[in-house]
Amino acid sequence: MLKVKKNIMLQGTSSHVGKTVLTAALLRCLVDRGFKCAPFKAQNMALNSAVSSDGGEIGRAQAFQAEAAGIPSSVHMNPVLLKPTGEARSQVIIQGRVHSVMSAAEYHKFKPKAMEFVLESYRALSSVYDVIVIEGAGSPAEINLREGDIANMGIAEAVDSPVLLVGDIDRGGVFASLVGTLELLSESERARVKGFIINKFRGDKTLLMPGLDFLEERTGKKVFGVVPHFSGLVLPDEDSVGLENNGSCTSGRLKVSVIKLPRISNYTDFDPLKADPGLSVVFAESPSEIEGSALVIIPGTKSTIEDLLWLHEKGLAAAIQKHAAQGASVFGICGGFQILGKKVSDPFGVESGVAEAQGLGLLDVETVLNKEKSTFQVSGTAGFGKREFDVKGYEIHMGESIASCAPFAAINERNGEGVSVSDGGASADGRVCGTYIHGIFDNDGFRNALFESLGARALPKSSFSEAREASLSELARLFEESVEMEEVLRAIGL
Repeated sequence: MLKVKKNIMLQGTSSHVGKTVLTAALLRCLVDRGFKCAPFKAQNMALNSAVSSDGGEIGRAQAFQAEAAGIPSSVHMNPVLLKPTGEARSQVIIQGRVHSVMSAAEYHKFKPKAMEFVLESYRALSSVYDVIVIEGAGSPAEINLREGDIANMGIAEAVDSPVLLVGDIDRGGVFASLVGTLELLSESERARVKGFIINKFRGDKTLLMPGLDFLEERTGKKVFGVVPHFSGLVLPDEDSVGLENNGSCTSGRLKVSVIKLPRISNYTDFDPLKADPGLSVVFAESPSEIEGSALVIIPGTKSTIEDLLWLHEKGLAAAIQKHAAQGASVFGICGGFQILGKKVSDPFGVESGVAEAQGLGLLDVETVLNKEKSTFQVSGTAGFGKREFDVKGYEIHMGESIASCAPFAAINERNGEGVSVSDGGASADGRVCGTYIHGIFDNDGFRNALFESLGARALPKSSFSEAREASLSELARLFEESVEMEEVLRAIGL
């Protein structure tokens, strides 16, 4: 068993019960008490990823949790990242770098080796931080996944971590799911569970008390708190769940349509747009949904060619071309930028079995998908017309694009080193642009000026960074009010 300083783990009765957000909340609460803390998720399966401060690829959730903890992100915070590629296979990323593409069966055999990397990363974090807050994945009670588990009780036992079990009452059946999860654990695993957190509660807590009393009497475990359902905070969605009900936010006057690609990735790129009260953001799946848009955005994708073919099949390719021909604006990010070009080639079968596809032809760009992935944190300048702004973001892409049109941005720093690199492309009139920079809309000056030029009201100008920080503070306040923090500290051993 690995000996460390202090730790605690949040596991859930299922996916999407709110572990990611509650982990961030607990980290912020501990930091506010003066502890030096770090997040950790041994294995994450997600298409939402980020580039860590040390230049590797990790789950976007762990980058957000590092932000909550006020520390630089690291590949060690998410040593195993699985990115589904289709046909029951996933790209396996180990400590920030692509290892291989595996089927479920192949990955199952690889788990013992993966655990070595997981523990190596855990040691690296525990040598620096006072408290490690670990997030589980899915449910610890999945019978078919118990053997060789590295995501839930497997890592909890390896690092001797106490566990809080989180249930989502908004889904219904929270008491059955909490009790049932405990029943399916081994005796030693049940002993590791110190208690429960019930998440996303709506209504009068006094009406819940009989259920809480039953839960404690039945299990002998304490209910550490009941966290209320909340809305209006600028926090990233858990992977894919934010798009289950389309994900649109239609309160503003200026319409922005984001194409909801089947293999969409890094859709947190659009959190700043959804948070802007002047914008009406629609995730579009049909040509009719982009009508009347001031801006159409093609997002990142895990499979550029496959999603490009889907655009043609759905009639969206023609609709976007018509939109641009009428003088309206189109923007592409990463795979979306590649789609805007003339051609995308995949000679090594990196993303699919289709070797080549014709792009939308809106930018004079051709892309070749390579075997090696580029991952950078970047800074530089970008703009439109004669206006130029400092921007920061990150790149995650397999492709290399050759542009014969004007660049979109000039990158002057990658992973902390000075460079001079042109990024993306722009049409002669500046109405069609593409970039490899994820997080481009996080940059307040660029974003506000862009949408002002498209017709958004000039005031008030929104600050995404300020809204995110205010939301993290409010999240921590809600957690403090709802959860018995002294009991949590006792469980951790602080």
